[in-house]
Amino acid sequence: MSWQTYVDEHLLCAIDGQRLTAAAILGHDGAVWAQSDAFPQVKPEEISAIMNDFSEPGSLAPTGLYLGGTKYMVIQGEPGAVIRGKKGPGGVTIMKTNLSIIIGIYEEPMTPGQCNMVVERLGDYLVEQGF
Repeated sequence: MSWQTYVDEHLLCAIDGQRLTAAAILGHDGAVWAQSDAFPQVKPEEISAIMNDFSEPGSLAPTGLYLGGTKYMVIQGEPGAVIRGKKGPGGVTIMKTNLSIIIGIYEEPMTPGQCNMVVERLGDYLVEQGF
């Protein structure tokens, strides 16, 4: 299965009629493995800050999480594994696997919990597969 198929069929799947606004799978170096059409152009320094927060949980909290120039307030995640951000009626969930980071961006009426479930379910699967 291609990385694009994981984005199209797993990350952008409907959950209770709701879908992520945008999604991507990137390498730890920020290289895009696959992304949805609506996924923002991320900057290398944004990916560096995200990877740093996985190594030093809480490092993004004072400054916020930036993705494609959009600032998200960092909310509770799982240190070293999941970073969650909120901005107005939407937000982002980012999960680190062995080789990749999975990013899901949502807007209401999708809930944070639905976004978390979609991103983390694929993340758990990829970890099991060695990715």
